[in-house]
Amino acid sequence: MEDILKEIQKLVLGVINAQKLSTVVYGTVTSVSPLEVQVDQKLTLKEEQLKLTRAVMDYEVDMTLDHKTEDSSGGAGEAAFASHNHDYKGRKKFLIHNGLIAGDRVTLIRAQGGQQFLIIDKEVVG
Repeated sequence: MEDILKEIQKLVLGVINAQKLSTVVYGTVTSVSPLEVQVDQKLTLKEEQLKLTRAVMDYEVDMTLDHKTEDSSGGAGEAAFASHNHDYKGRKKFLIHNGLIAGDRVTLIRAQGGQQFLIIDKEVVG
């Protein structure tokens, strides 16, 4: 009876492993254009296999601001150039610089089936 249970367990594990469920893997960006990530000595992922999240790409965001600039002065001591500030208000666009560069260590999730990978983040160095 114990042998039968062990064989069933092996079969179930084999089926699960064959399905290649999602797993977390780590790699290094070796090229940005075209995008390539080396996971290990035998596996280099090509751009068509990779999807990106905002955590690893440059993107724009709209922000609403309502503050004053820092005091600043200039000129040759004339009154028109005395220290002053300005209102800075409204909805403004800002570029977030999160793009990948060669050498970045990244965390990826392998999609079920193992052909597509989602780069979810990059390692913080320092």
